[in-house]
Amino acid sequence: MPERPAAGVGARMLDSTAAGHRSSERAPAVARRLARPFPAMVLQLIRKPHTRLHIGSGRERLEGWVNIDSQALPGVDVVADVTVGLQFSNVEAIFAEHFIEHLRLDLAVGFLREAWRVLGRRGWIRLSTPNLDWVWSTHYRLDAEPEVKRAAALQLNRAFHGWRHQFLWNREMLGEALAACGFAGIRWCAYGESELPYFRGIERHETYGDAPELPHVIIVEACKGEPQPERLAQFEAVIQREFLIHLPD
Repeated sequence: MPERPAAGVGARMLDSTAAGHRSSERAPAVARRLARPFPAMVLQLIRKPHTRLHIGSGRERLEGWVNIDSQALPGVDVVADVTVGLQFSNVEAIFAEHFIEHLRLDLAVGFLREAWRVLGRRGWIRLSTPNLDWVWSTHYRLDAEPEVKRAAALQLNRAFHGWRHQFLWNREMLGEALAACGFAGIRWCAYGESELPYFRGIERHETYGDAPELPHVIIVEACKGEPQPERLAQFEAVIQREFLIHLPD
């Protein structure tokens, strides 16, 4: 599953609730990075009534959007590690293509919480990420010949661990994460299609031959809703107990 290089996402959310993932020593450095002034061109964009953020933009610049990446690549407007926060408010839209799978699960949830925080009252987020269901269905067969299964073992593990992947999502998991973080109106979209004009035709990642009922990438849109603290606490407890606690420090 070829992919463009991932944006660097090494730093951790300041308010991560996962046990053992706080780092008070890094707080002053993080604060300095968040306090960095924006370039004049970016200030012009965020002073417009409709600020839109393109997260993990890489070299795929979107005109009219604030293109954010952890690397100073051509076309990037703001160099920042978004896992330590977003220096924005009242944002109209957030788009992140093939980004969230590169975040450790607790950091991904932290990113969704931060996206919810910076969006305006009717703000929308659109995410695309490899589809775990497609990976599993297309990469491995229990009844295959030994030679095929050996190759499949490599390919399946490559999908999970290659390209700096941290976590592969299915609709059920991503939908619950969004809902727990306070998003509503969750809807699954086809590549390049949207009810919202600013999301139409926005994807840049290559496509594969797949079927509408089993796309290789899941694309989701959701709008900012009411906070769901109890649901979020339950969700974070589950991912901590069933997944994060088993990861090495």
